[in-house]
Amino acid sequence: FDKAALTKALREVGLADGRPFDKALADRAEQELKRQYISKSLYNAEVVTTVTPIERNRVNLTFTVTEGDSARIREIRVVGNKAFSESTLLNLFDQDSGGFMSWYTKSNQYSRTKLNADLETLRSYYLTRGYLEFRIDSTQVAISPDRQDLAVTVNITEGEKFVVSSVKLNGNYLNHEDEFKSLVTIKPGEPYNGEDVTTTTKAFTDYFGTFGYAFAKVQAQTEVDRTNNRVALTMQAEPSRRVYVRRVNIGGNNRTRDEVLRREFRQFEASWYDGDKIKLSRDRLDRLGFFTEVNVDTVEIPGTPDQVDLTVTVAEKPTGSLQIGAGFSSAEKVSLNFGITQENVFGSGNYLGLQLNTSKYNKTISVTATDPYFTPDGISRTFSLYHSTTRPYYSADGDYALKHQGASISFGVPFGEIDTVFFGGGLERYQFDPGSTGTFDLVNGRFVSTSPQAYRDYFGCTNQAGGLLIASCGRDSVWGIPLTVGWARDDRDSALVPTRGKVQRANLEVGVGGDMKYVKTSYQYQQFFPLNKQYTLAINGEVGLGKAFGSDTVNDVRLANGGFPIFKNFYAGGLGSIRGFEQNSLGPRDAITGAALGGTKKAVFNIELSTPFPGAGNDRTLRLYTFFDVGNVFADRQIGTTEAQWKAQQKVRASAGLGISWISPLGPLRLAYAVPIRQQKEVADPDNPFVPLVQKDRIQRLQFQIGTSF
Repeated sequence: FDKAALTKALREVGLADGRPFDKALADRAEQELKRQYISKSLYNAEVVTTVTPIERNRVNLTFTVTEGDSARIREIRVVGNKAFSESTLLNLFDQDSGGFMSWYTKSNQYSRTKLNADLETLRSYYLTRGYLEFRIDSTQVAISPDRQDLAVTVNITEGEKFVVSSVKLNGNYLNHEDEFKSLVTIKPGEPYNGEDVTTTTKAFTDYFGTFGYAFAKVQAQTEVDRTNNRVALTMQAEPSRRVYVRRVNIGGNNRTRDEVLRREFRQFEASWYDGDKIKLSRDRLDRLGFFTEVNVDTVEIPGTPDQVDLTVTVAEKPTGSLQIGAGFSSAEKVSLNFGITQENVFGSGNYLGLQLNTSKYNKTISVTATDPYFTPDGISRTFSLYHSTTRPYYSADGDYALKHQGASISFGVPFGEIDTVFFGGGLERYQFDPGSTGTFDLVNGRFVSTSPQAYRDYFGCTNQAGGLLIASCGRDSVWGIPLTVGWARDDRDSALVPTRGKVQRANLEVGVGGDMKYVKTSYQYQQFFPLNKQYTLAINGEVGLGKAFGSDTVNDVRLANGGFPIFKNFYAGGLGSIRGFEQNSLGPRDAITGAALGGTKKAVFNIELSTPFPGAGNDRTLRLYTFFDVGNVFADRQIGTTEAQWKAQQKVRASAGLGISWISPLGPLRLAYAVPIRQQKEVADPDNPFVPLVQKDRIQRLQFQIGTSF
């Protein structure tokens, strides 16, 4: 227990500095402390009260506490079950006799509160399977003599299984009986399901709320036929009075400003109460991603029956992350990595991100800032500035360098509650360094360049006589003006841990100026299906297509994919696309270096089933998931591509595996172990022992990231 909280509680009951000493109060406080420790399974806790007289007719009051160890559950028994096995019923309980995750979940530490929750879960299990008259007769807790272990016995009576014979509506339904009937999930002829009754009752209450009736009374009345084990249901409804909202009160937002929450609210003050708008407001707050919990309660106002207040209570989560890293190797000596992102800068709801990486292979500096309410109407604005230098990580991939600098600005215009249209533009430049000597591999008796042929062609690079060195490049840089327009629709119930709803994103990028003229389109679809309160099925699909327009030659060399900028290609592989393969390693590859080149076409499909982590109960922040990924990126067939190479490029890849997702203090963390079930093996070239005819896929079974789903 928190010492300050205990001192405050004692002060509230009259035990504080300067107060008259009351022995009876001290004794009651001692007994209450013992009771609180027992409620925490600390049966060996000892509380000793010491009263020490001091000068001027005063005393020092000391409570000495020895907590001891928590009592562990040795076993849990369920007695009286016939329809279901004891093991099936015990699997419903969050509390158990211990397992390999008990050190984290504390599931084997007895708690009366947790036991009551488990008993309600047991009751719900029977009531959803037709056992209308199920009851829990008694619960016995036996403590061992040393007070270290205890055994729990739950005695139950199942009763008979009942089937629903009919469902009727009775009462005042505001002349909307047909609409209310469509909300009924109870079906005659099926076993009585208490969850369906609760769902229907809530749906009726919520629908009354859309008409302004915040206190509608809906009751499911049962008429039981025990002879035939059948039950008739009558939904009795009384809308009560119509009310409007006087005030919206907000609490729990210690960092986030009130205005950030209020601008997401669609139920306005001094307006008629609307249940749909209140639900939409709650979902919009949840989709911000700033809170782990959002609750909206309706509070009656004494003496004013036609008015209510809404109390919004949120639980904030850390929205910033700081990453500092350093590395040392003989190849690049010391490299530094620094990143800071804040999704809720100073509680304003704005986003700010800064990335700095001094690695030899990926030098990056970038700044991104987003104001989601650049205008009062909710139009967002995003600025980005970036500079990067990328080099191959593997020496066999070459020693070339690609630099990328640019700036962009974009705006997002909301249309309705779940649709947003984005548009923007930018200015960017790419610079290419083909490498120091270009002499790594000996092929057919001569040295070849270590930079991918597609890059050398795009920048018009030619070799010196004899082919040993790069003589010159027709252009050492290209620049362009990309214009973008996109659309997004998001109706998920949460941005952090979604269980229902879908996300759609479509994007069009057009290069309209400079050296790069192209069109690049992409579309993504995600949907989440709640199978029940614990299991969620998620699917994700992504497709993309790129096309160049204008000249497709440089220095009389015909470019790959019609001149589409190679650095605008789509990539696949790794977390976020097809797990089990190295990040961005799939698709067409350079015939000599084996470097991944990406493609102008992309197709990826993922399916995930997330479940509670074993031993963690229904903790939404710690989940176990299984997945299946399939897809690849593709490009046009190039001159000189053999049939074997072409088939390898067209072949889709697939993988399956298990993973863990955890909403950590640093952000959503995902760990995945994948097994490739469709991959490309190496194909040797009989005419060239130095370079394979077809490169094998680069496998990476264990991967992790801090980021979002899929």
